[in-house]
Amino acid sequence: MAEIKFEEALKRLEKIVQDLEKGDLSLDEALKKYQEGIELSRICTQRLESAKKKIDILTKNKKGEFELKPWDEVKTTEEA
Repeated sequence: MAEIKFEEALKRLEKIVQDLEKGDLSLDEALKKYQEGIELSRICTQRLESAKKKIDILTKNKKGEFELKPWDEVKTTEEA
């Protein structure tokens, strides 16, 4: 699938879900829409994961001072 913006992919995915929920598509049409929806879902997930990696979070350290930490470091700290 060609390069597509997150917002466009999400709108197309929502439209596919609506079309599938109506239930008036032929089996072949429904399968094509489903396959496109899966691909769009993967694209959206990849874009969100990429965005998460770019986010810095302001947290307090043990001394009570605020500091910026990368998203992955904060996630790892919370899991421990």
